[in-house]
Amino acid sequence: MSDDLPVRDDDTASLDEALSATVRRTGALAGGLYLLAAREPMLGLAAVCGMPTATVAPWRRVAISAAGPLSEAVREDRLVWVGRQEDLARVYPNAAAGMPYQFAAAFAPLHGDRRYGAMVLVWSRSHPPSLTPRERGQIQSSARRLTQVLDQAPASWALPDQPRTVPLRRPDMASAQARLAAVDLVQRLPVGALGLDLEGRVTYLNDAAAQLLGRPADRLLGTMPWQAVPWLDDPVHEEHYRAAVFSREPVAFTALRPPDSWLDFRLYPDESGISVLVSRNRSHQHPPDGPPPRISAPLTSPPGPATGRVHQLIHLSAALSQTVTTADVIDVVADQILPAFGAQGMVISTADSGRLKITGQRGYDPRTIARLDGLPLETDVTPAGHVLRNATPAFFADPDEMARAYPRAPALSGKQAWAFLPLVVSDRRVGCCILSYDRPHPFGAGERAVLVSLGGLIAQAMDRALLYDAKHDLAHGLQQALLPTTLPRVPGLDVTARYLPSAHGMDIGGDFYDLIRLSDTTAAAVIGDVQGHNINAAALMGQVRTAVHATASAHPEEVLVRTDRVLADLETDLFVSCLYIHIDLAGHRLHLASAGHPPPLLCTVAPTPHTRVIDVEPGPLLGIGSTPGTDYPVTTTPLPTGSLLALYTDGLVETPHTDITEAIDALAQHLTTASSRPISDLADDLLRYAVPRHTHTDDIALLLLRNR
Repeated sequence: MSDDLPVRDDDTASLDEALSATVRRTGALAGGLYLLAAREPMLGLAAVCGMPTATVAPWRRVAISAAGPLSEAVREDRLVWVGRQEDLARVYPNAAAGMPYQFAAAFAPLHGDRRYGAMVLVWSRSHPPSLTPRERGQIQSSARRLTQVLDQAPASWALPDQPRTVPLRRPDMASAQARLAAVDLVQRLPVGALGLDLEGRVTYLNDAAAQLLGRPADRLLGTMPWQAVPWLDDPVHEEHYRAAVFSREPVAFTALRPPDSWLDFRLYPDESGISVLVSRNRSHQHPPDGPPPRISAPLTSPPGPATGRVHQLIHLSAALSQTVTTADVIDVVADQILPAFGAQGMVISTADSGRLKITGQRGYDPRTIARLDGLPLETDVTPAGHVLRNATPAFFADPDEMARAYPRAPALSGKQAWAFLPLVVSDRRVGCCILSYDRPHPFGAGERAVLVSLGGLIAQAMDRALLYDAKHDLAHGLQQALLPTTLPRVPGLDVTARYLPSAHGMDIGGDFYDLIRLSDTTAAAVIGDVQGHNINAAALMGQVRTAVHATASAHPEEVLVRTDRVLADLETDLFVSCLYIHIDLAGHRLHLASAGHPPPLLCTVAPTPHTRVIDVEPGPLLGIGSTPGTDYPVTTTPLPTGSLLALYTDGLVETPHTDITEAIDALAQHLTTASSRPISDLADDLLRYAVPRHTHTDDIALLLLRNR
């Protein structure tokens, strides 16, 4: 999962001990530790304490951009509290879809020398819906302790292949004699008694339990009841176990032991496992003339609860529902679906002009991809074409099985097992998704069913993404044609610019910048933001740039007045913020006029580096309604030699729950510390500084000018 260096065993032990202590100290039922993956926008579950890893398998990998409390805590660097399951459903509906339990949870970021990830703590629903100040302080201090352990590690932290299970350490209060007495007591009980660990495995049972379940004790110990007892092999029964583990509240249900015996099961969970009492229910009889009882076949899927697969499917479908581009779909498949099903490789091909064009892949040699890219749909080299043409999935558990049908396929990639899933939407062939394994992998009936369902969800997401990408390419091409390809050379002035589209949406908007050379000693710098993120905004941006160019030699106030009149003639309903600066290099002066745009920053170097916000009195936004006498006041300020001027759009400084003035002041302080860098490196540094601190849901335009 990560390219970081491995962590020493004693460092891992310190982290696990800190996590276990946190769960005990805060009174939580369980806790989890999520770490950032190296060079991936993902959070991975590194360790879980007080909860079986199988229970949280659907959330082993979470995208930082996902709409959920964990991602939000890391993105916004704040404690996120969810006091009720209904709160989760209201605020984070996608996250709640795969977590249908009653609980309370805190999500605390781990931010020390760098951003490490987050800590999650879970309580039962009996916890009050709000945190007390003392509890909030305990959680935050515990997060700081975990962060200190991470900071003090000599090596970089890496995500393990499998999450570590951290035991909750508690004192052993029972003597050996007391334990023997307890065993005798349980054996004398007239009801069945079982002990399950948190993973659901039977650790102890009395003779009555073995008799009621109809299995010898040696065939039940170490197994999960729903796997060892055929008539308990029903996802409903397993879900009762999961609900008990997750909520830590007693759960009771009744199950039919064929042909006509009904048994009552009562589950009592705590942090170490579950105590189960089994007794006969004589009042609940199966009607003799009713339908025969439904008995499920024995589990044949790989290790992992069947209901866990269902919740996993819900969780992954929620992740796919948030994808926009084909790159988003590929990232979700690679980052969440691959680890969820234990696969090591993935290829997604789309049907294009009778050929299979590889759109994305993970875990393959580029030379292999080059050989497979562009194969015709009628190919017999791999099953992909046949699978797509017939809309029928294909599973191959080992190379021999593959070679019997497609002799050349196993040697192409060196993989050992494959699942070929057709991507079909309303009889329209979209493409094929291939999951592959480095070792032979038997596909059980349950796993095949989930993968087929998942293929349908991937197909719908990919179909939407392909349509979006086609529209985006057209729109993005329009915008790139409207932004300046190069900036003019002005003697004595170093210039660089950056444009960064928003993280979500069309990747197109109305942010623009420009530099206009007026003479050897004068120039005009312009930056603006058209309302909206669509083709209309981009088109209006081009018209605004043209209007500014046409009047650039005029006084700054007149430039904005004339541009405002152009927008009035266009009768657009979009507003535009704009900052126009006339730069007089010979006179070392700036003349600025603003139409509601964020103020620029001026960094001077003498006697010491210092950045100030230029206080420009703003006029009305362009397009808001031109009236006679509309005024755009002009501000004049010195331009010392060697100073740096920074123009930007609000996407660089907007932060939720933060005053924009404070964000601009923070940007000014950072500009002071980094101002000695080359101007191109400085522009990249400002983007790196700003983007992690903001939601990045708006475009960013940045124009830097240094007076030599």
